[in-house]
Amino acid sequence: MDYLGRTKRLLRVYRVYPKKRLGQHFMTDCGLMQRMISYAMVNNEDIVLEVGAGFGFLTQLLSQKCKKVVAVEVDHKLIQALREQFQGVKNIEFIEGDVLKASVPPFNKLVSTPPYSISSSLLFWLLERPFDLAVLTFQKEFAERLAAPVGSKDYSRLTVSTYFRADVELLDCVPKTAFYPPPDVDSIVVRLKPKSKPPFKVRDEKAFSDLVQAVFTQRNKKLRNAILLFLLKRGMTREKAQELADSLTFHDKRVRELAPEDFGALTNEILEKTSLLRQPHLPSL
Repeated sequence: MDYLGRTKRLLRVYRVYPKKRLGQHFMTDCGLMQRMISYAMVNNEDIVLEVGAGFGFLTQLLSQKCKKVVAVEVDHKLIQALREQFQGVKNIEFIEGDVLKASVPPFNKLVSTPPYSISSSLLFWLLERPFDLAVLTFQKEFAERLAAPVGSKDYSRLTVSTYFRADVELLDCVPKTAFYPPPDVDSIVVRLKPKSKPPFKVRDEKAFSDLVQAVFTQRNKKLRNAILLFLLKRGMTREKAQELADSLTFHDKRVRELAPEDFGALTNEILEKTSLLRQPHLPSL
């Protein structure tokens, strides 16, 4: 099917001008859409969330395979186009708005090519929700950060947080020509499957998340220095913060050298030594 020709025609008909700030690049590769659906193992019992429905090409293919599609689109003109095109199709629900703020009904799978601009926010939003499987097309650089080895230039908070919650597979490489208008970079199809249980124990998951977020802003510093600023910002005196920072097991390692499990152990060690869980003015490190 000529999705490129259809995209250009629909853009003219509905007077839609792709907005860079919304990351509007419409996928036109039918084969890739079919593979995404296959990677997600979509069946007639699934309720599938799609973020950034565009002109509904993937939406239509999903609706033929699953029980229901919940398609979220922020652009008002595109929502109008979608509702006109799919009028009478009973297993598609369209939601106009930002998926991060909208009221989204329960779903068990996510299959989507979301705007690059919300990749990180969408991922953290997803990992806080129950789901069975997600197949998403992300910017290549972002996708590689999800599965980066410890110590590499791509190793980040994103890597650690994702590892704690889900198994990640990098699947197809997607050239920029698979979209119209083409973005500046290539993409990768990613499959995420939630872990049945965390790979290591932490006493407080919110504390773990806050700690990882904070120290990775200084990923090249030794832990004692990165954690010192973190503790000072939470009301600890410099003397006590320095004493605690110097006493930590991994104090002499650089942040980027710590494995995800090390951050879990570090969180538990700090909580044990400071009893922050019992201090009402310090709810989460």
